[in-house]
Amino acid sequence: MDETNPPPVVVAVGGDGVGRAALAFAVDEAVRAGCGVHLLHVAPAFVHGPDSILVTSPEVQERGRRVLNEALEVARQVVPSGTTLTSDLGVGPVVESLREATRGARMVVVEHRDLSRVHRLVSRSVTNGLGAHLRVPVVGVPAAWRPGRGPGQEPRVTVGVDVPVRSERVLRTAVAEAAGRGASLHALHAWRLTGMYDGGVSTQEQVQDLAQRAADEIRHALGIAGVDALDVEATVETRRGSPAEALVEASGASDLLVVGRHDPLVPLGSHLGPVARGVLHEARCPVLLVDPHDPPGTDEADGGDHRRGRVET
Repeated sequence: MDETNPPPVVVAVGGDGVGRAALAFAVDEAVRAGCGVHLLHVAPAFVHGPDSILVTSPEVQERGRRVLNEALEVARQVVPSGTTLTSDLGVGPVVESLREATRGARMVVVEHRDLSRVHRLVSRSVTNGLGAHLRVPVVGVPAAWRPGRGPGQEPRVTVGVDVPVRSERVLRTAVAEAAGRGASLHALHAWRLTGMYDGGVSTQEQVQDLAQRAADEIRHALGIAGVDALDVEATVETRRGSPAEALVEASGASDLLVVGRHDPLVPLGSHLGPVARGVLHEARCPVLLVDPHDPPGTDEADGGDHRRGRVET
């Protein structure tokens, strides 16, 4: 991928072409950020035998070029004339090649579709692989999603909050996204105690006390994240229940869902996390996966003009 300044929004082009929903999201993001759109397709190479030989035959490359050219034709119809459109073709293991080629991108946009079981598993493996390991932002876009919103629906960004004191970067990202879209911010914290701990929280008073303490912590964390400085109107919701189910429900009235994922440097366990994985494939709006760590040299959100925002419960 050719380096640009500022870095482009990369759209991962699948074997059946570019997803129009992913492309629409990428174009909107690029226009808002003043950067280009870069289409990237990796033609899958086949591995045969015990020596893991990478097959990069002319037929594989030719098919990849056809897919990419068709994607460019579609993109030229929707990318504004003032926005740079570039493309690149890779051949190799799909997820690994996409990871390597998208370092330094502004974000990577992937579309996931309601396909047959086999194709769905392949699609999810690519989306999960990128979301779990890329250090740049990854956005999963449902194929059925379209820009715009229903009658009377105001622009809104929803952010899932796990542990407020450990959600600083997730919240800073969500606040910045809401400010850039002129949207309100909905901070949602769902919690569920299991086993012996759930039995200790049985009265309505205890549930309300836990919810209130979580809401207070989130409001404090939002202030640190810049909600006041960027004049973002924010609401806080805490509820007892499944975090994934609560976020999927909230996605129906959101322009963007911001979710943190597990630390990609942890050697064991799921790098994506069960909540992020479930939300990524069930949400009805685009989902932005946020890395738990700042990239090297990244500063915290700008303090802006320090106008007051509004945080409600």
